[in-house]
Amino acid sequence: MASDGVKSPYLRGVIDGLPFLAVVIPFALLFGVVSREAGLTIIESLSFSVVVIAGASQFTALQLMSDNAPTFVALASALAVNLRMAMYSAAMTPHLGHLPVWKRALVSYFLVDQTYALGALEFERRSMGLSEKFAYFMGTVTPICLPWYAATLLGAWAGAAIPTDTGLDFAVPVAFLAMIGPMLRTPAHIAAAFVAASMSLAFAWLPYNLGLITGGIVGMIAGARVELLMERRAAKTDPETAT
Repeated sequence: MASDGVKSPYLRGVIDGLPFLAVVIPFALLFGVVSREAGLTIIESLSFSVVVIAGASQFTALQLMSDNAPTFVALASALAVNLRMAMYSAAMTPHLGHLPVWKRALVSYFLVDQTYALGALEFERRSMGLSEKFAYFMGTVTPICLPWYAATLLGAWAGAAIPTDTGLDFAVPVAFLAMIGPMLRTPAHIAAAFVAASMSLAFAWLPYNLGLITGGIVGMIAGARVELLMERRAAKTDPETAT
């Protein structure tokens, strides 16, 4: 990795997070533009990004709000999209769970797809102390989360001056493919991704984006089942457990 020769954990995090600017900025710009077209003010658009700080769920909720979907459906859909954050949190707990409360609060707030992906890979490949892990994590936050606010504000301010058909939405699939690809390391991961995608497409006809909720739930169940089966198979073939 480009940051391997850097001693400072914070600077390594900054360097590793820089490539994500290529997708974070267009994604946030697009949200700012779309939110203005949906009737939100500049302050409301910025507040949306500051409070939620989760692009996929923001677009989901905004689309449903524009379609006059019931409030509970918009909230449930956004929550379903963000359920992956709970898994991210569980995965980060062994690494950052012993931090002081205020630092854990910062981590939980800034724990998004990109910061999780970078942190998970770095913590697995490098032996680091607790303070070093926190410094690296906050380093990834700097080029990923902070520009999200600025680009949202710029997109909302520009409003209709930036056409929504300029192709800025390429950032959505590119960002998720870049993050998901390296993380599909086990049969459970692959099964969860495949089933979730298949079910989301199969139930795309459901109103209010409920197919996404269905796909996410079924995908998590499939991944958990495959992981359980793999653990049972490993236990049977382990000589120590066999005796």
